[in-house]
Amino acid sequence: MAIARALVGEPRLLLADEPTGALDTASGEIVMDLLHELNASGTTICVITHDNEIADSLPRRVRFKDGEVVVDERGALPGEGASP
Repeated sequence: MAIARALVGEPRLLLADEPTGALDTASGEIVMDLLHELNASGTTICVITHDNEIADSLPRRVRFKDGEVVVDERGALPGEGASP
């Protein structure tokens, strides 16, 4: 429901703070598939997560430690070898 509310008005930027945190595996995969689809259609998605598997599935990862950027890397885009 929160994702549906966030999409009203077709925002160009969507912030997703731990979008799979309280979900079972299957539901989490559905949410991540939706976020990937939204990103493919032009929406910028900022995902905050502690789950390395989710982070590794994203086209860009920025990691912070003690308030400082320690990693800023781009991976393969979905369809170019990255996990969906």
